[in-house]
Formats: sequence, structure tokens, C-alpha cells
Amino acid sequence: MSKIYSRPDLVAQRAVWKHEGKRVVFTNGCYDILHPGHVRLLESARSLGDILILALNTDSSVQRLKGPSRPICDEQTRARLALSLAAVDAVTFFDEDTPRELIAAVLPDFLVKGADWSHFIAGREEVEAAGGQVLALPLEPGYSTTNLVQQILDRHSS
Repeated sequence: MSKIYSRPDLVAQRAVWKHEGKRVVFTNGCYDILHPGHVRLLESARSLGDILILALNTDSSVQRLKGPSRPICDEQTRARLALSLAAVDAVTFFDEDTPRELIAAVLPDFLVKGADWSHFIAGREEVEAAGGQVLALPLEPGYSTTNLVQQILDRHSS
């Protein structure tokens, strides 16, 4: 069942999951270099429901957010890596600065982000208005893609 969905196909599949009574969890991010913090967040998110959708920023979206040297891994590679995890059932992409429109179309039962985003969770209003829950989950201390990239650069330059 794990696969990459286009937006229209994901919206259609969401309707099927809803009809089947499955609880859908949604999270999003760049997931540029997959690390243990990502894995633990995805596992925690998946434990809330029956299906976990991971919406990945497109390559151009990552560049706008993180700068011209990112992403390290292209979007198809990031999607395949994510789908290799038992916790992830579906991957889709979004090119907007936030996934608000995508979230409004999918209307998951649970919208999850890491606690570092608790100040702003795009799609919160739409999910809560539809009766869903929005959660900011604790992060795994010591893991950050930006910090990992900096560590690699520091080691290479010394």
C-alpha cells in the first residue's frame, strides 16, 4: 500500500480511508537527510492512527526555505527513503511555502508537527474546524538536519 500519491489521487484515497473508518495522520517537512529524530517523530505520529501521510516539500520549496545548497537529497530520493520506513504509508509533495491547501483538501484526523513548530502549524484551523486534532510532538534531542550538515562541513574543512 505504501506509495507516492499525486495530490488528486491522495484526496481520492483519503475518501476511501475515511469510508473504511481509518484514522489518518498527516505530517510534513523537508526530510532532507533522514535521521533518528525524523524516524522517531514519524513513528510517534503513526501510532496515533491507521495511516500516516508524509507531505514532503518539493526540491524548489526546500531551496526557498533552506537556501541554494539544499536539498541534499532530491525529492524522489527523499520519498523513497520515507516509504522504506514502516511508519509511513503515503507520501505526497507540496510546492507551496506551507502545506495549508493540501491539508485543507485531505482533512486528516490528526495533524502532527514537531514541537519546534508549535508556534505555527499550517492547516491547524482547517483540521480543527473539521473536528480533527492538531499535535506538536516532542523532538528527539540532538538531531537536526541543519546541524548535521554543519557538522559534516566542519569536519571536512578541518
